[in-house]
Amino acid sequence: MAAGCSRLRRWRRIGMPEPWWRAQPQDLYQIEDRITSVYAERCHIDRDENAIVLVNKARTVHVPAALIAVMLIGPGTRITHPAVTLLADSGTAMCWVGEQGVRMYASGLGGSRGSQLLTRQAWLVTRPQERLAVARRMYAMRFPDEDTSGLTMQQLRGREGARVRGLYRNHSQRTGVPWQRREYKPGDSSAAGDDVNKLLSIANSVLYGICHAAIAGIGASPALGFVHTGTAISFVLDIADLYKADYTIPLAFDLVAAQRLTERDVRIELRDRAADGKLLATIVKDVKQLLNPPDVDLIDQDLGALWDPKLGEVASGVDWSSTLFEEQRYLEVIGPLIDEPKADSAT
Repeated sequence: MAAGCSRLRRWRRIGMPEPWWRAQPQDLYQIEDRITSVYAERCHIDRDENAIVLVNKARTVHVPAALIAVMLIGPGTRITHPAVTLLADSGTAMCWVGEQGVRMYASGLGGSRGSQLLTRQAWLVTRPQERLAVARRMYAMRFPDEDTSGLTMQQLRGREGARVRGLYRNHSQRTGVPWQRREYKPGDSSAAGDDVNKLLSIANSVLYGICHAAIAGIGASPALGFVHTGTAISFVLDIADLYKADYTIPLAFDLVAAQRLTERDVRIELRDRAADGKLLATIVKDVKQLLNPPDVDLIDQDLGALWDPKLGEVASGVDWSSTLFEEQRYLEVIGPLIDEPKADSAT
């Protein structure tokens, strides 16, 4: 009881509301006030009243559940049913991922999370002119010195093809790794092409997992793509294309030049580069910029809202609003390896 009172005083001191057992929409922290994501690896995740507790061999960390936007659950992690219930009641997304989020296995979203980001995405993708405008913004991020506002999709694809071929050629010259052409077999990253093609396919699949985790975590649809279409991860492919020039293409050539040719080499190296570059936070920021109308904040006020054919939506209960996310707000809790592998062991 004393510990609970002490924790209550601490919550009040940092401005948190008093404990609640099942949050109402008006009780939840606005998304802009939350930690963008908490990543847990080699941890036990449990619940202590209204805090999520992450326990490993090195330390114990308490995180108020209402302050977490996305919980990324990595390898070697166990989570209890009470912890999942608390995260769901807090409107926190949960994603089961690989190391540092490099693969996306599954996701869950509590019923308290708003749907306006998804509604906005669906509105954009179902209107040809709006869809083209988003696609142009995607290409503009890859051509910062060019005006893409008047280009057709055919012209944009042509520019992108020339840019990527130039990247392959430049990295081949930089590393001394021969390059002929891009070869891959969908669904099997190691089935086609030479070493650099195989590693590039593996790296891209890992990048897709990172993007999938971020997109699902903030409540957007992985399927509603603007350039790609027809698959359940079309938007994932759209977003991943923004980062291949900085991550997967140079990585594949670097690893082949160093004769590090296994999938594990690709996975670990890309994991480290993504963590160092805060890629998850960058994805969240870029998705916000792509889907938000210019100079307008995306309002997340549809928790329990009522639809009206003339007014669009009217509030049900207490209205609350927020911007989507602030960048660079990220917490990692990684436990030590239980058995450190020997330096000469093959894993």
